[in-house]
Amino acid sequence: MASRSYSDLVELASGSGSADEPSPLPSLGRRRLPRVVTASGIVPDLDCSDDDDASADAASAASDHSPHAPRERTIIVANQLPVRATHLAGGGWEFSWDEDSLLRQLKESLRAHHGRADMDFVYVGGLRDDVPAADQDRVAHDLYEGFRCVPTFLPADLRSRFYHGFCKQQLWPLFHYMLPLSPDLGGRFDRALWQAYVSANKIFADKILEVINPDEDFVWVHDYHLMVLPTFLRKRFNRVRLGFFLHSPFPSSEIYKTLPVREELLRALLNADLIGFHTFDYARHFLSCCSRMLGLKYESQRGYIALEYYGRTVTIKILPVGVHLVQLQSVLNLPETGVKVAELLKQFCYRDRILMLGVDDMDIFKGISLKLLAFEQLLIQHPEWRGKVVLVQIANPARGRGKDVQEVQDESYAMVKRINDAFGQPDYEPVILIDRPLQFYERMAYYVVAECCLVTAVRDGMNLIPYEYIIARQGNENIDRILGLSPSTRKKSMLVVSEFIGCSPSLSGAIRVNPWNIDSVADAMDSALEIPEGEKVLRHEKHHKFVSTHDVGYWANSFLQDLERTCQDHNKRRCWGIGFGLRFRVVALDTSFKKLAVEQLVSAYRRTTTRAILLDYDGTLMPQTSFGKNPSSKTIDMLNSLCRDKNNMVLLASTKTRATLSEWFSPCENLGLAAEHGYFLRMRGDAEWETCAPAPDSSWKQIVEPVMRTYTETTDGSTIEDKETAIVWCYEDADPDFGSCQAKELHDHLESVLSNEPVSVKADVNHVEVKPQGVNKGLVAKRLLSTMQERGVLPDFILCIGDDRSDEDMFEVITTAVDGPCLSPDATVFACTVGRKPSKAKYYLDDPADIVRLIQALANVSDQSHGAPPSSSSADTDTALS
Repeated sequence: MASRSYSDLVELASGSGSADEPSPLPSLGRRRLPRVVTASGIVPDLDCSDDDDASADAASAASDHSPHAPRERTIIVANQLPVRATHLAGGGWEFSWDEDSLLRQLKESLRAHHGRADMDFVYVGGLRDDVPAADQDRVAHDLYEGFRCVPTFLPADLRSRFYHGFCKQQLWPLFHYMLPLSPDLGGRFDRALWQAYVSANKIFADKILEVINPDEDFVWVHDYHLMVLPTFLRKRFNRVRLGFFLHSPFPSSEIYKTLPVREELLRALLNADLIGFHTFDYARHFLSCCSRMLGLKYESQRGYIALEYYGRTVTIKILPVGVHLVQLQSVLNLPETGVKVAELLKQFCYRDRILMLGVDDMDIFKGISLKLLAFEQLLIQHPEWRGKVVLVQIANPARGRGKDVQEVQDESYAMVKRINDAFGQPDYEPVILIDRPLQFYERMAYYVVAECCLVTAVRDGMNLIPYEYIIARQGNENIDRILGLSPSTRKKSMLVVSEFIGCSPSLSGAIRVNPWNIDSVADAMDSALEIPEGEKVLRHEKHHKFVSTHDVGYWANSFLQDLERTCQDHNKRRCWGIGFGLRFRVVALDTSFKKLAVEQLVSAYRRTTTRAILLDYDGTLMPQTSFGKNPSSKTIDMLNSLCRDKNNMVLLASTKTRATLSEWFSPCENLGLAAEHGYFLRMRGDAEWETCAPAPDSSWKQIVEPVMRTYTETTDGSTIEDKETAIVWCYEDADPDFGSCQAKELHDHLESVLSNEPVSVKADVNHVEVKPQGVNKGLVAKRLLSTMQERGVLPDFILCIGDDRSDEDMFEVITTAVDGPCLSPDATVFACTVGRKPSKAKYYLDDPADIVRLIQALANVSDQSHGAPPSSSSADTDTALS
């Protein structure tokens, strides 16, 4: 039964079928979700009768002629929706916006930017509360109608294994540099938890499918909870416009590669079009992982960092998230904020107390205990601050759970008690630990009064506490009046921040510290108190200028602009999905690029009379991964069959030496060989080699070899390959970063010492090559065609096959020779590369095995035309010739 497209899956689910048929998509709610999938055949199991097809087609046509143009829309996907749910005592649910949610702030702040006021937003994510199955339809309906939210309902057991299991026990500790060295430290990798993580991501993807219009919508996925989601979306929609932003740190490759599913996560992220990070350090670690584990190289393209991944350009975005200025200002204007500020002034400032503030979650990475040790050291080393300085530590509840959280709490309480017992006075308590949840206005009041804010996490992503503190210290008229400041008073603030938090690079006026160095942090606290008032003002003004201009709206608008730019050429490329499971990826290629059909090639081969066949050897006839590079007897037989045909001129391009090729292919007749890209040689039977191009002078090798030996000795895993007309330094087995660095230095070094020699120095993937100037496979191909023209032979069939960049020169020569004097006017040209990848060739075959089958098919045609028995009787060849 043919499937059809639907303009409204919810309408289908809720009433388009017969009364006896169950609703196939009950989770979509009772009213329709507009602008759902319109691509034919996308959603499986939605086949229907011809009558249903007719009615649906009419509805679709009416929808297509709607006078209302669709608004630009972004689907924001995160682990949690920006709403709070309350289960009412009498049954039912009540919902409200979570004003503290970044996703909510993103939407409000983004609409203030030019061109975004009318942008439509749809949220996809989970709820904090478990919703009974009986209530899920009603909850989904109410959330979409009132909040444009599409909830993902995970079963309680799956949600626990997904969030508290894999996310919090595996990814979160590892991304914060905590290795699972024992069951007590994070826990060992659990394959069942990983499967739960993948299953949960699949459920999120299914929810997106309910509401997405893949041709118009942008999808923006947030944080490490949904790292494999891009693969599920890319598999369904090859051209989906997809961005991903990681809000946590990304660890160095040495840490990340301990994860058993490291490649699956990397490949999943690379299925996004734009990947965002807070800092360059995080992006650098990610790029290093892609280089070391996937062999990918990145480059800067007009200020943007980009990775080429199977023909797709994956862009890296580096920009820290900001605060929601409007919300912070509104909280500062609340009457209760002013009341709390006045209360804190009486508690601290009017009693000559200096308030230092820490605001952290109660988890092992926030470094609360280290901060307390540093404050204790401050009081020991600087007795003058006793009785004057008070550290108020606001400890928010931990987001995770487990033994480590309890240990942090117990240690913090013990330290606070010890410090207060040692340095406390009847009217003075050095440390005040607030472990109850505070209202946001209360926290803002503490910011206003604090002389210094301490953020000393040992590892953290984008911590917005310093930004909030700066905005609070800037204040407003009401706050200034309560503080007794005149309108002309310049504001001041001081920050002590850890080097290991995401906002540290953007706060150049802060005192940066290593939180593990207790003495250093104590000295930083003392410096923050002692710095002259004028310098505090300058530091504050510098910070305030940055924070006020780089708010959450600026961050979101910049991300979406880059996502639009990255995706603008999506419809100009042809896409194929390859790979299974989480190794799935999309190959994006030019629209004219297609797979070479053996039947088409054989048919052209049969009807032509003068043929030129140009074949690469390594990576084409012989796989690159093969340790034994000697040709098999089957390969020699195939080439013999082609060469026995007097209509053929076969050119084999190899990086091997002349002697090696002569040994391998001495039985072959009518075979041209390009050795080292520097010779065009012919051999007939046992005749001697004829050099059709003068052999270049190789005296320059005496200069190159000592230089390359020096770099080989200092670069573990590198080798030198001395070819007949070239010399190559290979670093494929070296450390990719160090090898790349050494290759750049070697390239510059060789260009300097060879400036007066007739050679060229070329740096390519994993090697640096020195060879005579103007020598390449394109030159050999051009020489072949011109030689045939000189002999009065114009080929009407050309086949050129290669696998790497050096073969692109051959492709360019033969494709530009069409309609030229070297070819017959009706010549058929086939330029074919191995693998689906960007190329100047117009055709591709998947691997060397396909190439061998193709050449075998041509060889069989030649054998049949000369009355010789076929050299192979494989099923593939018989099919090609049928």
